[in-house]
Amino acid sequence: MTKQLHIIYVFIAILCILSSCAVRKQSTLFYSPTDQFTDTIKQVYVVNDQGISDAYYKIKVNDQLAVRNVQNFEFGASISPGATASSGTSGNVSSYAVDLDGTVNLPAIGKLEVAGLTRREAALKIQDVYKQKLLKDPIIELSVVNLKVTLLGEFAKQGNFLLERDNTTLIDIIGEAGGINKTADPKSLKIIRGDRSNPEIIYVNLNDINSLASKKLIMQNNDIVVLQQTKSQAMSEKLQRANNVIQPLLVVINLAVLIFTLTR
Repeated sequence: MTKQLHIIYVFIAILCILSSCAVRKQSTLFYSPTDQFTDTIKQVYVVNDQGISDAYYKIKVNDQLAVRNVQNFEFGASISPGATASSGTSGNVSSYAVDLDGTVNLPAIGKLEVAGLTRREAALKIQDVYKQKLLKDPIIELSVVNLKVTLLGEFAKQGNFLLERDNTTLIDIIGEAGGINKTADPKSLKIIRGDRSNPEIIYVNLNDINSLASKKLIMQNNDIVVLQQTKSQAMSEKLQRANNVIQPLLVVINLAVLIFTLTR
């Protein structure tokens, strides 16, 4: 009887091994039919390619701008009417919303049109106005504090990461997250970009250093970066769950067999 039970247990384990691909599919975040090709990707493979985005972000309505004069750390440290404090910026720097008319309302100088400008262009424009009206030789630093990417899956740290600089790359963001876990499959990384109803999907093989040359790996606002676990890890977890169910059953059955044997 016991031998038969062990044969059943081995049979279940073999089934789990044979279904390892299906196991990872079940645990895949934001699964796409094209995910099945990830094992054959050598560098970077793009589905629904929407071209190369502008590496230099253009300021838009409702963006939150953090502005400070690096020559005077007190500048921008207090919130003026209409400004919203942002926890995404370093230090006590306030953020100011870009209004529907494309302007931002800044202390002492009032409204200034910034929509459509890059971060550098807006910083220089603000710097010139402050120099004319208020400050001596200001050096204005500007960041858009609402720009972010989201990391999910087998990263040392998951969550939202701010895009504080132009040309922030995938490797920059992975570095901020502390790298990838030992259980991660480097060939399974994908970036979901653009319109959520018809997104561009970018698959990346992190094992190949030539992948780093792709301009597709410059991060864009609201990118979702997903990294799956290896098939062996997915299989191991399924076997562990099966074992957690089977082992108590084996104990109960063995106990029943023992009682039956002793009472014969």
